[in-house]
Amino acid sequence: MKNTVLRLNDMLYRVCIGIAGLSVLTMTLIIPWGIFARYVLGSGSSWPEPVAILLMVVFTFFGAAASYRAGAHMAVSMAVERMPPMVRKQAALLVQVLMVVVCLFMAVKGFKLCATTWNQFLGEMPSLRVGISYLPIPIGGLVTLVFVLEKLFLGDQSHRRAVRFDIVEASEEAV
Repeated sequence: MKNTVLRLNDMLYRVCIGIAGLSVLTMTLIIPWGIFARYVLGSGSSWPEPVAILLMVVFTFFGAAASYRAGAHMAVSMAVERMPPMVRKQAALLVQVLMVVVCLFMAVKGFKLCATTWNQFLGEMPSLRVGISYLPIPIGGLVTLVFVLEKLFLGDQSHRRAVRFDIVEASEEAV
């Protein structure tokens, strides 16, 4: 059962990395197009800026979930490192419990925000609902919650092959 959950979370992690990477790639293509259209063609497009902002939101929430699992999120550990081992364990547990609270807040309030704004449309893109633009918040919260629960019940998984690209690179160099 544990291995199945870890494999599913590895796949979820890869999906998060893929979504975040595709968002950044698409932003790097859209923004130059907006600049080219405005300054070379002389007629600015209205869609590149809002699409780039939406992609940044997608990148932020899916990238944050992936970086949490990889242990690459920001942390101030100076005070915790100076604590006795037992207090350090309790502080780590408290952090995970607070992460669960934050993730649940993001999911619940994010879905409420999506539902509240579902019948509104973006001015720059009238075919896109505002509620859809907020979907990365609750989905990112749920994905992060999965990774927080994984860390709580199965331990830190930042050492897994799916997460550590340097392990793959080291094994490729040996071949």
